[in-house]
Amino acid sequence: MRILAGAAVTADVALGALAAVGAAGCYETSYVLQALEARRVPVSEQVRVALLARLLRRRLYLGAIGLAALGWPLQLLALSLAPLTLVQPIIALGVVLLLVLASRTLHERIGHRELAGCAGVITGVIGIVLAAPEHTTSHGGPAALALALGALGACVAAPYALQATRRKPVEPLLLVLAAGAGDAWGALGAKLFVDEVSVEAWAAALGFGLASAAAVGAGLLSETSALQRFPAARVGPAVVAMQVAIPVVLAPLVAGERWSSTPLHGGVVLASLLLVTVSAVALTASRAISGLGEHERGSGGPAGVVEVESAATG
Repeated sequence: MRILAGAAVTADVALGALAAVGAAGCYETSYVLQALEARRVPVSEQVRVALLARLLRRRLYLGAIGLAALGWPLQLLALSLAPLTLVQPIIALGVVLLLVLASRTLHERIGHRELAGCAGVITGVIGIVLAAPEHTTSHGGPAALALALGALGACVAAPYALQATRRKPVEPLLLVLAAGAGDAWGALGAKLFVDEVSVEAWAAALGFGLASAAAVGAGLLSETSALQRFPAARVGPAVVAMQVAIPVVLAPLVAGERWSSTPLHGGVVLASLLLVTVSAVALTASRAISGLGEHERGSGGPAGVVEVESAATG
């Protein structure tokens, strides 16, 4: 029976899944620290290098970036052993860790909604583990890559293009879309990087690696800018949904993963993915998580954010 064979039972995929769990822990702990620090910087510096320059002078933010950097090789290891369709939803398990960290930080009570969200994420991931396609080291052709990655890249670049042509702040929805697209590009780029390394195509691997780093960096700046002005409950759910769903939906086109041999010709994978995404979004929007960073607020800035005086602001 296909659901009990293939990716779900191999030792390599099990190790890849474990590496993905480790990456999730790094990413979500990093998110907590970033959310706390982002609200201490002037809103006027959004989508500007000055924003990251200011944050990088803070030890807590440097620690957050260090944790995120540690998650990257773990994600690469996971992708070298397991299919993207499996790795990306497992990374969503980090939302469960985020809930625990948030509840301990803010002493919020974990209620039925949060428990249901945790159960949904875990159940969905188990469904994908059992129904995931076989791991492959091939990927889509140039046209498929250009179409998918080009569209995501345009979303990532949009806030910067707008900021360069006008003075008023970029719309929050565009910042969130850019952040999610950057994470999705990074996940797909990581898969392509691993594929090229496996065949010793070093130049192509370097290109995908650098492009992925640029997309993730731009997405990070967009998300940090969004977190300056808007609650994590409005930023986090959308970014989580995009970083989980987009890479998996594009996996057959970009990553060369075949769903036709999976149960119900991909139906189980899609149903499980929907359960993971909806549950993760519900969890991220819960009070225990959405309060991250907001207890640092004061009065005097947009949305109650404390603005720090800066020589760069006029």
